Amino acid sequence: MRNKQVILRDTVSGFPKESDMQVTTGSTELKLPEGSSSGAVLVKNLYLSCDPYMRGRMTKRHPGDSYVNSFNPGSPLTGYGVAKVLESGDPKFKQGDFVWGITGWEEYSVITATEALFKIHNTDVPLSYYTGILGMPGITAYAGFYEVCSPKKGETVYVSAASGAVGQLVGQFAKLLGCYVVGSAGSKEKVDLLKNKFGFDEAFNYKEEPNLVAALQRYFPEGIDIYFENVGGKMLDAVLLNMRIHGRIAVCGMISQYNLEQPEGVHNLTSVISKQLRMEGFVAPSYYHLYEKFLEMVVPAINEGKITYVEDVVEGLESAPAALVGLFAGRNVGKQVVVVSRE
Repeated sequence: MRNKQVILRDTVSGFPKESDMQVTTGSTELKLPEGSSSGAVLVKNLYLSCDPYMRGRMTKRHPGDSYVNSFNPGSPLTGYGVAKVLESGDPKFKQGDFVWGITGWEEYSVITATEALFKIHNTDVPLSYYTGILGMPGITAYAGFYEVCSPKKGETVYVSAASGAVGQLVGQFAKLLGCYVVGSAGSKEKVDLLKNKFGFDEAFNYKEEPNLVAALQRYFPEGIDIYFENVGGKMLDAVLLNMRIHGRIAVCGMISQYNLEQPEGVHNLTSVISKQLRMEGFVAPSYYHLYEKFLEMVVPAINEGKITYVEDVVEGLESAPAALVGLFAGRNVGKQVVVVSRE
């Protein structure tokens, strides 16, 4: 079977480039391991998710350094995606099922780690949503906001990288709860999206703010109760000075640091003591046990128009390297999705 793949050429240092990846087409024999109960599935990949955490997987890391392994140079990238089952050796899945989870950046994949796959039951929404709002970014936003931050009605919430796959949802969850919400992003288009599409109370372009501390004081004169952290670096430093007593910071990501050879230090950590802050990092897989509860909340909200979602879609595996690299230059508007096949 001919199988187009996106291969990582070598480990990456600094900003990733399209040339760090190669799109190849070869003939491979794709079949399940021997035995009808092998536990593996053969899938046709439909949609692939471009996510910032994938940058770390391009770097050689020691076991235990991260919750997810590095990519193997010379092999296809792997990441979250939506696929259709062609053949199954796992009783949980049958031919024709749609699934989301970890798959290869290729047209067809044999997935042996089926414990990381979720069967898709609701197909009344676009299947691509399972790379985003109904997939890993969705449960990330849900767990980070509701479980880590313990929000209350009327609190003040700040979301950085707010127009991305996770940030756009956190802001909308906070508004549904009755919070005051401000987001930051890197262009006028994204700022307009936050205010006019996602319903943020305020939004600003961080690139136009010479003093981030002053900018946050302007939008939060009485301080920030909850900060959903996606950026790190200078933004985190500015936020720490603007937090309220007993504030909470959910550390989801630090995209400003991923491509630096020497990460920036954080200078205002004494605020954690003086303001009695709680700052907690988290990863989505630790909260997958809440996935059904999450769906019960978010699917009706989508159907009722209470939550909206924006995707940035590119067509074809050959477009995938540029789409992934574009995340780190802020080129995407909304959730970055690669269409491999529309069936």
